[in-house]
Amino acid sequence: MNPFLDVALRSLAVYLFMFAAIRLFGKNQLSQLNAGDIVLLLLISNAVQNAMVGSNTSLQGGLVAALVLFASNFVVKKIIFKNSKIKSLIESDPVILIRDGIVDNVAMKKEDIDFDELEEAVREHGVEKIEDVKLAVLEVDGNISVISMDKKSSGTNYSHHKRKYPRKTHRF
Repeated sequence: MNPFLDVALRSLAVYLFMFAAIRLFGKNQLSQLNAGDIVLLLLISNAVQNAMVGSNTSLQGGLVAALVLFASNFVVKKIIFKNSKIKSLIESDPVILIRDGIVDNVAMKKEDIDFDELEEAVREHGVEKIEDVKLAVLEVDGNISVISMDKKSSGTNYSHHKRKYPRKTHRF
């Protein structure tokens, strides 16, 4: 087999595996990387390098691997953009955590968010009490968005919270 075709097929296989693994283990973990997450990503990249290029350590082999990864990512994004069924399969949906000052405890438990983390997100948006939150949404990227009612002008204020800690994925 052509050595560059071999690199291309290996790279595509690793891309698809990593894509599935991130989906299974929680892509929302990537919204805020801590030191452990960065170490894990570096170790994974080192672990799969040989699986992609095999014995071909040439510049051309590395460029073919990188090109296949970029092209695969481009194709997947185009497919997700054009097909809503595939998009819902690959990406999670936003989850409402607070509506009109009422916390959805079932959604919080399902998403492994504790009350302290929710209160922290609300405070970081400049809202003192949960009762003053019109809507708080756990977005698909793992961040919490908060829309609060401005009592002075009867308008709505919007702010976006980057999660300090990624979603927890352990299940007991």
